[in-house]
Amino acid sequence: MPNQHGRNDVTGENIVTVFGATGFLGRQIVSRLLDKAVDVRAASRHPHRNPLANTSGRRPSRQIEADILDPSQIAAAVVGSRAVVNSVSLYVEHGKQTFERVHVQAAADLATASRDAGVERFVHISGIGSDPRSSSDYIQARGRGEEVVKAAFPGAVIVRSAVMVGPDDAFITAIARLIRLLPIYPLFGDGGTRLQPVHVDDMAEAVSRLASGQIATDASIFECAGPRIYSYRELVREIATRRNVRVTLVPMPFAVWSILASAAELLPGVSLTRNQVELMRRDNVAASDLPGLEDLGIRPRGIEEVVHMMGH
Repeated sequence: MPNQHGRNDVTGENIVTVFGATGFLGRQIVSRLLDKAVDVRAASRHPHRNPLANTSGRRPSRQIEADILDPSQIAAAVVGSRAVVNSVSLYVEHGKQTFERVHVQAAADLATASRDAGVERFVHISGIGSDPRSSSDYIQARGRGEEVVKAAFPGAVIVRSAVMVGPDDAFITAIARLIRLLPIYPLFGDGGTRLQPVHVDDMAEAVSRLASGQIATDASIFECAGPRIYSYRELVREIATRRNVRVTLVPMPFAVWSILASAAELLPGVSLTRNQVELMRRDNVAASDLPGLEDLGIRPRGIEEVVHMMGH
């Protein structure tokens, strides 16, 4: 839905500005936009550490330094943009980077600055299961982030992702590594949590179609998930089978996982957080009454490709 308030038509450019451009999803969003010959402004805190390009080697016309926690940098980054994407995410709090600051306040600041700059389309990345009433600080912040974005930018599109998978992801790659290392694989609870993993490339394509205006839609929320629903137990077994590894699965209470995660968060290079444990307590499956990938003309791919690409 267009937002024409304060539209800056001086430049006449068709720029899509992507915040979080060097992240796991953000990099792929930039690549898909470049594939569509879109003029991309890639905004991140450390742009020079992670030079961006798509498969053809085409680079964003502007790869800029912009901290989403700094309102003045946000305002400068969105000037002249036709669309803005917020793909910034935070999984572990440290210093000024808290869930409240990043997922709520900064999201509101970016949506407000985009509205004031006359941006036409605003796409906000969230997660399936985000809930402003959750007892989990992380899940609550993601849910409240959606609310403040919609309030600040009427017509914003929320794209909720299922668990994202892809090359070098933090989910399937970790499972595949652990089943080769551990003689006994501990499950989250009894392994019954239902998951519907989505390929990061499919998520990126969905976002790029919405941000570029390729897809005209009145829908304000999309839930993007893969083609198959697994229990966590089934998913681990599927990965083990495809990797030709025999695995013994053992249930482990969530209370034990929470204790382990609390200790892990104190270590450098955190691989397990309490918020991840909290997320694994509940099903992560797309709602049947909300539009998803198919409604954007995307046929979702399964986990097979990701597992196949892993080195033996």
